Amino acid sequence: MDDELNVTYITFGGHVEVQKYRYLYFLIIFTAYILIICFNFTIVCLIWIHENLHEPMYIFIAALLLNSVVFSTAVYPKLLIDFLSEKQITSFSTCLLQFFLCYSLSGAEFLLLSAMAYDRYVSICKPLQYPTIMRKTTVSIFLGLAWLVPFCQTAVPVILTADLKRCSLILNGILCNNSMFSLYCVISRVQSIFGIVTLIIAALFPLLFILFTYTRILIISYTSCREVRKKAAETCLPHLLVLISFSCLCAYDVIIVRLGSEFTKTARLIMTLQVILYHPLFNPIIYGLKMKEISKHLKRLFSQTKVM
Repeated sequence: MDDELNVTYITFGGHVEVQKYRYLYFLIIFTAYILIICFNFTIVCLIWIHENLHEPMYIFIAALLLNSVVFSTAVYPKLLIDFLSEKQITSFSTCLLQFFLCYSLSGAEFLLLSAMAYDRYVSICKPLQYPTIMRKTTVSIFLGLAWLVPFCQTAVPVILTADLKRCSLILNGILCNNSMFSLYCVISRVQSIFGIVTLIIAALFPLLFILFTYTRILIISYTSCREVRKKAAETCLPHLLVLISFSCLCAYDVIIVRLGSEFTKTARLIMTLQVILYHPLFNPIIYGLKMKEISKHLKRLFSQTKVM
């Protein structure tokens, strides 16, 4: 029975004194998960309800927030179960599924941020052409591609590595991220090259496009009137803050895997928790505070709640 268990299941080896602090861990993650759902869905519902928010920019924001909720749902419930379990284990197929969801949704986030950057570029730099370019069809295509492309890109390495021989059944982490590749005996050169190409296409190209787009907006805004500069600052700053936050956390994920042996177990746990905690909570707070129209509707919502 034990031999069967070892072959079928992978053990998460990144937990720190989980038997001692299981209820504290559970409380922190459970609270964070509830807050993520409440914060994100509040803004998504506001965008859904109010017609003046039925614009491409707000639709992309809603898609981004929904993406964060799905990402959290791929990670948090499993963590909560692990904290209350005697053994922190998972089946290999479930681990592959979590890996696939985490990285495909991360790729989708980069593409959604790219679509938002393009939307802001057209709105500020080509305002007269904006209604023609950013039609409902265009927005629907952007949304479809933002999820379809990363899903296809991530599915290939998952399929390629699914049947590889594994020399270890202990994962040096608390979730199925890039550290999964340390389980395999050998990774072929083709798979390594494909992984690098996927990283460039899914993350680096969108990041460069976003930086180029916002640089163009900055240049054009600087030479325009005060009203244009104000509009650019109000609508672009939240997107830039979210981009910086997400890029730093993606870099964090790579550092944890590549330099994991140089960190203590506690340091790796803290870094991993930062990756999964901050961003899903950060997004709705930034858009709720910094986007003028969303902030206005939030204030009305809270004032109505107080009256009731």
